[in-house]
Amino acid sequence: MSVTIRTVNPATGQPLAEYEAWDAVRIETAVARAHAAARAWALVPVTERAARARHLAKTLREHKDSLARLAVTEMGKPVGEAEGEVEKSALTADYYAGHGPGILADERVDIEGADAWVAHEPVGLVLAVMPWNFPLWQVMRCAIPSLVAGNGILLKHASNVTGTALALQDLFVEAGFPEDLVTALVIADEDVPDVTARLIEDDRVAAVTLTGSNRAGAAVGSAAGRAAKKSVLELGGSDAFVVLDDADVETAAEAAVKARFTNSGQSCVCAKRFIVDASVADAFTAAFVAGVEALHIGDPRARDTRIGPLARPDLRSSIQRQVEESVAAGARLLTGGTPLPGDGFFYRPTVLADTGPGMPAFDEETFGPLAALTVAQDDEDAVRLANATAYGLGLSVWTADPGRGAALARRITSGAAFVNAIVASDPRLPFGGTKRSGYGRELAAAGIREFTNTRAYWIST
Repeated sequence: MSVTIRTVNPATGQPLAEYEAWDAVRIETAVARAHAAARAWALVPVTERAARARHLAKTLREHKDSLARLAVTEMGKPVGEAEGEVEKSALTADYYAGHGPGILADERVDIEGADAWVAHEPVGLVLAVMPWNFPLWQVMRCAIPSLVAGNGILLKHASNVTGTALALQDLFVEAGFPEDLVTALVIADEDVPDVTARLIEDDRVAAVTLTGSNRAGAAVGSAAGRAAKKSVLELGGSDAFVVLDDADVETAAEAAVKARFTNSGQSCVCAKRFIVDASVADAFTAAFVAGVEALHIGDPRARDTRIGPLARPDLRSSIQRQVEESVAAGARLLTGGTPLPGDGFFYRPTVLADTGPGMPAFDEETFGPLAALTVAQDDEDAVRLANATAYGLGLSVWTADPGRGAALARRITSGAAFVNAIVASDPRLPFGGTKRSGYGRELAAAGIREFTNTRAYWIST
C-alpha cells in the first residue's frame, strides 16, 4: 500500500500537492544510481567541478522567482527573505567556484629524502538530511562544497518542502551536473528513522550531514558512530544577544528585532535570549518592544510582510506552551503571546521579560517569534547567563568598545561570535556549533574539507 506525502500552505492551511512516498525498491535503485554517479564525478578534475558551480550560480539567479515562490508557499517564508535565500545560495556557488580548487589543492610538505604532500580527496556519496526552515540555502550550503570536493549527494529533505527538494534536484542537472549526482529521496515521515539508519549503514554511503533537531541529531550521530562514518551535525540553538552598559541602545534594539524575527523566528541562529545590562535594560526593552510591535504580520507573498506563518501547526502549539509555562514560572508578557485567529499558522510576535534559567523560554530552543529578555547586573553576570544553556551555536555582543566585546565573547562558549553585528552564516567563514548545537563545520575551507579524505603521500627519493 502506497503512502502519500501531502504538502500544505501554512499561510492558509490549504493543501498544495501530493507525492507518492518511495518504497524500498525505488530507494535502492536511486542509491545505486547515485553511487555510480558519485564514483564517476570523483574522477572529474576539480577545475571542471568548480566551473559547474559557477554555472549553478547563474542558474539559481535565473530561477530566483520560481524558487522563492516555492519557499513562500511550502513553508511560509516572506518573499523578500526567500529571494535573499536564492541569492545567498548563488553567492556560495560563486565562492566555491572561485576558491574551491585552491582550498583542495595538494599541500607540499618539506621532508628530507621524500617527495611528500597532503591531498584532499572525495569520500563518495554523502547523505544530507535537511530541514524545512531554509529549504534552499540549507541544501546548497552542504551540497555545493560537497560537489566541488568531488562527492555526490543523497538528499533527504523535510517532507513539507518536497516540491523544493525535487526542484533543486532538477536545477543541478540544468546547471550541468550529471544526472543522479544529486538525488532527492521522497520518504514518508514515519519511515525516515529506519531508512536513514539503513542508508548510514550502507557501504555505498560514505558520510552523513544533518541539520535539524537534537533528537534527530542523536539518532544520526549514533548511527554514524556505529558505522565508523564521518558526520556533521548542525542542531538547535539558543543564541545569546548581550547588550553591555556602554552599547548604543537604539542601534542594538533595532538589530535585536532583526536578529530574533528573521524567518518569523524559525532559525537556529536567530538570537533568542537577550541579556541586557541593568543600567540600560529599561531603555533597551522599550525600544525593542516598540520595534517588535511595528512588525507587519501577514501574507508572506506581500512585500511589506516581515512575519509570516509558522511552517506547521505543531510549531505554533510549541511556542504557546513555552510562553504559558514561562509566564507561570514568573516571566512577564510584554507583547504578543497568542496565536492570530483565522486561517494559517500565525503567531503574534512575543516578548517576555524577567526570564532566566529554569524557564522554557530561556532553557529551550524557541523556534518561532518569541524573545526572552533577561537583566544582567554586570559583565560577569552577563557571561554567566549567556553560558547557562545546553546550546552553543552563535553569540552577539553589543558595546561601544569592540575590544571589550571580543574579550567578553571569548568567555562564552559558541561556534561563532559577532560583536556589534547580527549572527549570520557567510561562505567565507566556517559555520557550526558546540555543546548540544552539534559538531563539524560547513562553509569556508573547513566546510569543503569536512567530506574529503585528508590523505598523506610519501614518495621516497
